[in-house]
Amino acid sequence: MSVSPPIAAKGPGPFSRFEFVVAGRYLRARRKEKFASVIAVLTLLGVVLGVATLIVVMSVMNGFRTELLGKILGLNGHFVVQTTADGFDGYDDVVTRLEGVEGVRYAIPYVEGQALASGNASATGVVVRGISEASLAKLELLRQGAVLGGWDQWDGSLGVAIGQRLSERLGVSLGDQITIINPNGTPTPFGMTPAELSLPVNVIFNIGMPEYDSFYVYLPMQEAQAYFRLFEDKLKPGVQMPGVMATDEEIDAAYERAYKVSGVEVFVTDPDNIAGMRSKLEAALDGEFAITDWQQRNATFFSALQVERVVMFVILSLIILVAAFNIIASLVMLVKDKGPDIAVLRTMGATRGSILRIFSMTGFAIGLSGTLLGLILGVVFAINVEAIRATVSNVLNISIFPPELFLMAGLPSRVDPGEVTVVVLLSLGLTFLATLYPAWRAARLDSIEGLNQ
Repeated sequence: MSVSPPIAAKGPGPFSRFEFVVAGRYLRARRKEKFASVIAVLTLLGVVLGVATLIVVMSVMNGFRTELLGKILGLNGHFVVQTTADGFDGYDDVVTRLEGVEGVRYAIPYVEGQALASGNASATGVVVRGISEASLAKLELLRQGAVLGGWDQWDGSLGVAIGQRLSERLGVSLGDQITIINPNGTPTPFGMTPAELSLPVNVIFNIGMPEYDSFYVYLPMQEAQAYFRLFEDKLKPGVQMPGVMATDEEIDAAYERAYKVSGVEVFVTDPDNIAGMRSKLEAALDGEFAITDWQQRNATFFSALQVERVVMFVILSLIILVAAFNIIASLVMLVKDKGPDIAVLRTMGATRGSILRIFSMTGFAIGLSGTLLGLILGVVFAINVEAIRATVSNVLNISIFPPELFLMAGLPSRVDPGEVTVVVLLSLGLTFLATLYPAWRAARLDSIEGLNQ
């Protein structure tokens, strides 16, 4: 009776214990095989760096998108309701109708215009926005961003709120006066007289986005309406129009002033459900207003950001692809070196399938180890990327990712489990495919040819 060779001892799954042992021996290089060992180590490092780099870059880009989207939509509504005319009145009714729509968190009327702001040091163009105290209470990002002063009694404050970067540029601090000049002021027989307004700085805020901290000036709502002349004197209901000989008191008693707003911003619970919410808002407004959403207003910016994410993913995936080619090269060298061993194994009864699995496990072990190490390194680095950036900047005394260019006070990062899973599966798939050709070549090696090497 013949005795089964030791190579038939079974291990877990479809692999035998013998195959695991041989594959493990091939991964541990002996003294005369140091060169092959160096190649294997470099291949392992290639997989580690490829996986880690891809996870870190995708996490940082996710952080940028999330941070930008959160701050942009934290100050600007998901929808903006406007008219084609220069503002509209009756906005309280519009706000009530909008806030009655299911899925709407709140609606905020606002006044907005451009002007020239001057301080003690310089002058610069700014965006002047009027907002009420009731609306301000809903904007947590702006309300909590005050670093000097406060928003208490904002409606009657007769002051302005400016960003910290703008205050540094103008050379003003809390309590200093700034002058706002609007070229579209009061019409006169000699032309348009610019509107000029000097007010003290009551609030200095820092939102963390240079775009807002450098260019926005906030005014109380009624002050902004008067400054941009967003009002209309209408005859009171049931009152006869005053005659030509009417006194000023009679004219004032006959008319009432209707203030206007530039638009109403709508904040919804699900910013991604643009199509569904748009139809609800249009139905509530009966088509009287033009509605634009945040995707339309920021289409170019976020489309470019999405394209950049895809391109970076493809480019960085090439690092893993190069590492996979290194696995092919190292396994081909291993097969060439182990030709006599393969011949001996074949004469002892090892099947071609066993040889195929041995070399597949040898290469895949490198890919699996590199992927797991890259996963750990990438996730740890991505979670602590801002601390690492700050440390490197302090040690080297240079500015890495300056906020003036990247619109961020820090380097954000958000690890997406779904994207991390895709990176891991991509790495495992490429490294596994890289083992097939060398393993197939080893399985096809003829015993006589192997012994003659």
